[in-house]
Amino acid sequence: MKKLFSATALALIVATGALAEGVTHYLTIHVDENDPQVMNMALNNAQNVTDHYTALGDEVVIEVVAYGPGLHMFREDTSPVRGRISTMELAMDNLSFAACGNTIANMSRQAGGAEIALLEGVTVTPSGVVRLMELQKQGYAYIRP
Repeated sequence: MKKLFSATALALIVATGALAEGVTHYLTIHVDENDPQVMNMALNNAQNVTDHYTALGDEVVIEVVAYGPGLHMFREDTSPVRGRISTMELAMDNLSFAACGNTIANMSRQAGGAEIALLEGVTVTPSGVVRLMELQKQGYAYIRP
């Protein structure tokens, strides 16, 4: 009887593990500071989470949302992580970037109406805060480095 229980338990564990493979996880990372360390930590988080779930046979969808001073992460003229974002964007099809439209408008006003150019591949969302709320409602885990 003891061997039967062990074999049954093992079969259940194996079956459960097999069912867990192929799961898709969702993560949003929030950046609101003009700090290269915070920006690099956000990108490290995205890479590490991707590596972790890939090793498990799972997928992960990640969206980095920036607003306020954190928008500098995505600005063509001021991003301290420009090269890293370009490299990651090419290598990771599970990663996307969203910039706050409200922040872009405010920065443009402060610059006398000048256009705020964003890095290639960055999308604009009307409100960064609202985007984070929407993603969380859709089941995204939320991280702020």
